[in-house]
Amino acid sequence: MFDEADLPKKKTDLLADLAREDLDRLSIADLDVRIACLEAELVRTRAKREGAASFRAAADSLFKK
Repeated sequence: MFDEADLPKKKTDLLADLAREDLDRLSIADLDVRIACLEAELVRTRAKREGAASFRAAADSLFKK
């Protein structure tokens, strides 16, 4: 037989899970915290994207000789 722990884990879609979350149960304070966390994640994601774009541009210019 096989052990379920040996099977590959199903990749979850975190954004879909986030969008499905019931916001009705959250207080105004909880919603404010959620907004702050999401805004912080946006800043982090944008910074990562900017770094990746800069790296890509540098690589492209290096190899387009």
